[in-house]
Amino acid sequence: MFRLWAKEFKDNRMLRDTVVCDDTNDTRTHKIFNALDTVCYEFDLSKPIWLDNTVSEFQRHAKARFYEDNFVDSIDFDYLEIQVIEEN
Repeated sequence: MFRLWAKEFKDNRMLRDTVVCDDTNDTRTHKIFNALDTVCYEFDLSKPIWLDNTVSEFQRHAKARFYEDNFVDSIDFDYLEIQVIEEN
């Protein structure tokens, strides 16, 4: 079971969150991208751009924050945080 937790924050308060589960036999990378697509659809967001510092942060901690610089459209929150909470 693969689970990814996504949270939107503004002024250090969580606005909303969701957990995406994936039981497929895809690679870890595919599961992450598919889960992020699901989160963006559910939160009605454009897909964020993975900048170099975002990628390195995710590789080190299995957690990443997407700020306004990561989005093409303007956002009404401070950042979107994703975190892998279960991997098997």
